[in-house]
Amino acid sequence: MMHAYDELYLEPARESLGNMLHFAVYDLKIGIEEFYSMFLNSGIGARFGRGEAGLTVGMSGIELAYEVLYKVTGTYCNIKPSFCTGKSPEYWSGWALAYYEWDRDIPFERINEVIGIKEIMDMYDPFHEADIRKFVDEMDQRLSVHPDVSRLARFRRYADLTQKMLAEKSGVSIRMIEQYEQGKKSLKRASAETVYSLSKALNCKVEDLVL
Repeated sequence: MMHAYDELYLEPARESLGNMLHFAVYDLKIGIEEFYSMFLNSGIGARFGRGEAGLTVGMSGIELAYEVLYKVTGTYCNIKPSFCTGKSPEYWSGWALAYYEWDRDIPFERINEVIGIKEIMDMYDPFHEADIRKFVDEMDQRLSVHPDVSRLARFRRYADLTQKMLAEKSGVSIRMIEQYEQGKKSLKRASAETVYSLSKALNCKVEDLVL
């Protein structure tokens, strides 16, 4: 199987992603789902997944978090990391996810459409003590039994929009779009205004999203 970047850089990339999520939650005080959405919608997630050396090995996890914040907010962060001796569930989530993305060559955004970062963190027990291949097998299983990507995600791709871009065009929050795409919420139960706003932004019919 082809990989986006050489295995030589895999471990530094895993550590960087793990440290980024740990720092975001414990020092920046941003929820893991919110920050991971920022990571994806800033465009940094796609660049990291492609193996851009300046991100995967050229930055520490702290610097990566700073870069995400700058891309999203336009301001620089000067919060310093606290000392940590253990590997938190947040750290493990990034560390394991970076391996899976590299091993299976599936973009972070595509994985997130099916399995959110919180669901991955909930896999900390028992997988953090197991061989990483067991995590890979579990992720493969969850992806294989999941329904096809939601209509919303499919039309968003056709429109060549990121979740952030769709949120800006429609006025629907990124968090809500993620939940609709992951099947955590149903567009069939959304307000008519929400569905209409999304369909207008995607240049499709309301029925295309809810049938």
